[in-house]
Amino acid sequence: MRIAFTFHNLAQSEHLKAYAQEKLVKLQKYMRGPLEATLTFSVQRHSFCVDVSVHAGAETYQGREEQADMYAAINLVMDKLRQQISRAHDAHKERRRVAVGG
Repeated sequence: MRIAFTFHNLAQSEHLKAYAQEKLVKLQKYMRGPLEATLTFSVQRHSFCVDVSVHAGAETYQGREEQADMYAAINLVMDKLRQQISRAHDAHKERRRVAVGG
C-alpha cells in the first residue's frame, strides 16, 4: 500500500497520518491488488477538509469532506469511500451473475 499525504495551511501531524492510514488499511480488505492513495488535509476558514483519492487496479474512488473536527472529516470520507466500494462490488457481482446465468 502506497499512501501520499499532503497538508495545506496545516502543520504536518504524524498522529493524523497514522489515524488515516489505519482507516485506509480497513478499506484495503475490500479491494484487490495494490492500493495507492492520496490524502490531502487542509484548513479553509473554520473547517477542516479531507480529500481522498484511492486507486486499486483499474478502479478509482474519490471523496471529500468538510467538518469542524479533522477526525470526524476523516471518518466521514472513509464511510463515503466504503459506500462507493460496496456499490462497485455489488455492480460487479450483478454483471457476473447476469453473464453466467443468462
